[in-house]
Amino acid sequence: MKFPDTRMRRLRNNDSIRKLLAENRLSTDELVYPVFLIEGKNKKDIISSMPDVERFSIDLLLKEIADVKKLGIKSILLFGVTDKKLKDSDISKSASKDGFVQRGISEIKNKFPDMVVAVDVCLCGYTESGHCGIIKDEYVDNDKSVEALSELALSYALSGADIVAPSAMMDGMVRGIRKALEDNGLKNTLIMSYSAKYASAFYGPFRDMAESAPSFGDRKSYQMPPSNSREAMREIELDIKEGADIVMVKPALMYLDVISKAKERFNMPLAAYNVSGEYSMIKFACKNGLLDERSAVMETLLSIKRAGADIIITYFAKDILRMINE
Repeated sequence: MKFPDTRMRRLRNNDSIRKLLAENRLSTDELVYPVFLIEGKNKKDIISSMPDVERFSIDLLLKEIADVKKLGIKSILLFGVTDKKLKDSDISKSASKDGFVQRGISEIKNKFPDMVVAVDVCLCGYTESGHCGIIKDEYVDNDKSVEALSELALSYALSGADIVAPSAMMDGMVRGIRKALEDNGLKNTLIMSYSAKYASAFYGPFRDMAESAPSFGDRKSYQMPPSNSREAMREIELDIKEGADIVMVKPALMYLDVISKAKERFNMPLAAYNVSGEYSMIKFACKNGLLDERSAVMETLLSIKRAGADIIITYFAKDILRMINE
């Protein structure tokens, strides 16, 4: 008996069959929406390099969170943006319980107790240097930076953050933060570490939004070189040993291979950050009629999911949920 020819197109015959057999699906549960908090009241800033993304004072951010919650967003990643830059010697002021980020965390959790609030932990948004750590002789002092990051993460956790997310790529930062949390009875606070954060060209729009560009030099002595993936596995493994609950690869689209390797190697929740440059280049292309937005956004996020990400941090969260809900 001659077997019939294999016809793969039967699996794609119509939209209902394609959806039935889809290997990967996007849902509201796995998306994290980045939000930007500024000081003041009734303030909203538009940054031209990031279309449709805005910075809010806490009163308006609460309204924004209420709106995105209706769409189905259940998790946010909070960034604080201040124009009151500190000298390295004053960096401990950023960890004050009365700081605007700390107050913002408390107000968000009071109004939306079921919203998962993750908070980025870095010094670049606070320091005059714009670097992710404390500068000594024009070089980032790793151990002093870990001390400051641990103090900052603790202040966020004490304010009610569910997740602290250290992004500075300092050696030992996860261990330092875990110890600070444990010593203060915060055993249930999660650490989502930017474990493999690359020195990428795709952070430019974010640096406009967060006003966090370095005032001199670059971040190549602590962020990873784009050429390396084995090194990323070592970084992730170290963070897991130090107490990370979630590990992250950043950026996402340019490092899908790293996401895939990490998923195969580590039995850990894996996040991927679809960064500002990836977002903005697609947004601008769509706004200029070069791409179909619905198709481009869906394909982008599905590629990250297909590579192995359990959590996708993306500025497209509102867009994709509107598409899913249609």
